[in-house]
Amino acid sequence: MTNLFHTVLYQPLFNLLVGIYNVLPGHDLGLAIIALTLFIRILFIPLSIKSLISQRAMSQIQPKLQELQAKHKDDKQALAQATMALYKEHKVNPLSGCLPILIQLPVIWALYRVFINGVNGDTLSNLYSFVNNPGAISQTAFGFLNLGQNYPALAIITGVFQAIQSWLTVKLQKNSSQNVKDNPALKMTQQMVYFFPIMITVISWNLPAGLVLYWVTTTAFSIFEQLYIRRRYV
Repeated sequence: MTNLFHTVLYQPLFNLLVGIYNVLPGHDLGLAIIALTLFIRILFIPLSIKSLISQRAMSQIQPKLQELQAKHKDDKQALAQATMALYKEHKVNPLSGCLPILIQLPVIWALYRVFINGVNGDTLSNLYSFVNNPGAISQTAFGFLNLGQNYPALAIITGVFQAIQSWLTVKLQKNSSQNVKDNPALKMTQQMVYFFPIMITVISWNLPAGLVLYWVTTTAFSIFEQLYIRRRYV
């Protein structure tokens, strides 16, 4: 399984990163990380659209689901049948919001391995024959940022971006939910608004800047992606 992960996900993404590094003017590894992250996120835009639309639809039918739970609280079979009928009526698939995320997880993990392992003499052995080996790759990005070291300031920026993204998610659910107080999904998301950014900041505090730069980029992209999807589709 490990070899399959390495061959199918890790190695292609690693080669793509080095390939981008080779063609970028100035050969800046930081810019290569940003470019690779944006490329992957753009590929997943259709899945993100589907996920956000599904989340909105689930929020809209929450009051009706709660009515069914109260009506059939003593009959689990009747509740299951009524719930499935409600999903069918509103053309909602409760799994459609999770599937896009599950599909992306292996890719996200592979990117994590690429950035945590770094680009050096050992990892460059993973290059395909048609990808030029640049030899020694500078770990300094933008002329000042050592991608192999941790930067608390960058961790704080990551936490701020994560807080903005979480706030947008809550706002989307609030706008689509007819009964905010009794919406358990919204309550859970509201709690994550405060917890998740702090957790991300703490985790990023001691991580290499290359990996944190990836997280900053993907979170910033998610913010603009959510704003676009809300305006265009929901």
